[in-house]
Amino acid sequence: MDMILDARDELILNTTTKSFVAQADNRGPHITHLSNGAISRLAPFSALIITIIFVIYFFIRFYLLEKYLLKKIYGEVYTSMNEITRRGFVNHHIAGTTKLAILIFAAYPFIDVAFGSSTLTSPYAGSTLVTQGDMLIVAAQALMAMYVFELFYRPKISPVSAGHHIGTIMIGQSAIAISLNWIKESDATIEFILCAFDIVSEFLPHISIILYRVYPTSHDFLRKLFRISALTTLTGTVAETIVTMWLFGSLWPKWTLAFKVVTPMLHVLFMSCQMWGSWNFYKMYKRQERLLAISEGRLDDVEKLPKDTNELNEPKNSNQAQVSGTEVYPEESRVDSTDSAPSYRSS
Repeated sequence: MDMILDARDELILNTTTKSFVAQADNRGPHITHLSNGAISRLAPFSALIITIIFVIYFFIRFYLLEKYLLKKIYGEVYTSMNEITRRGFVNHHIAGTTKLAILIFAAYPFIDVAFGSSTLTSPYAGSTLVTQGDMLIVAAQALMAMYVFELFYRPKISPVSAGHHIGTIMIGQSAIAISLNWIKESDATIEFILCAFDIVSEFLPHISIILYRVYPTSHDFLRKLFRISALTTLTGTVAETIVTMWLFGSLWPKWTLAFKVVTPMLHVLFMSCQMWGSWNFYKMYKRQERLLAISEGRLDDVEKLPKDTNELNEPKNSNQAQVSGTEVYPEESRVDSTDSAPSYRSS
């Protein structure tokens, strides 16, 4: 009888131990339990996908926006813009629309794969043809195509913005490329998932600049808008940093040495780009606040304004562009040409 009880106790102990071990193994985000494998059957056709997206951007830009839609919606506000401002205005419409579409279609597969219960080969929204990985591949190519379009289309772009875009393009394409050789690349899948975190991008900065072009003298409205933009880009950067580093740390045993060294360095670089955008939005908010005080008679000493806003109607350098009777001062030009969207965080 004692032998039977001892055997039963040992069985219960072993079962309990295995249960605790299983619970310990299940701790952490779902991404830490993903097995390495192909991210999508569309990965070998990435060049074709991004080429098709380039063609779509061309038709939207040339035939829809420039030929008809922007003239119809904005009228003289759009037609009176100079070439530099007009191209930036068009670009913000394409970028904002692209990021909104990516947010709608790519947020679900990323969250479900990284934190839910799906894999990259799981069906997308119950589809029998499209997988989560397929959608993330297309979304990634759409984002990178948008950055390439901006680099070629805009006549002026800040070094910070150019560095951000080039880095995002190179890192994103590298993540897709190494996934084609996933048998030898042990961290190919988690590398792509971490990169996919940037696919879900914010679009409010683009909306802010578009509204600034349309309502340049609505200082109270712009003051509130730029304050919200500064706060959201700042909090978004902080939140993204926390989540990215948490995922990176959770996957630490799976990373190769190269990724363990390079990922934090590139994260700091891209985070600085985002913080720069937040700082510029803050300066735009402060400038609109001062212009509102002047228009209401609460501040009538123009000398109290910063040096670059002393002369509101006579720009002294090429960085100040006319926009419907007002000027875009250097700090606003930098925000206009700089994306404060999240960037690829890995590799």
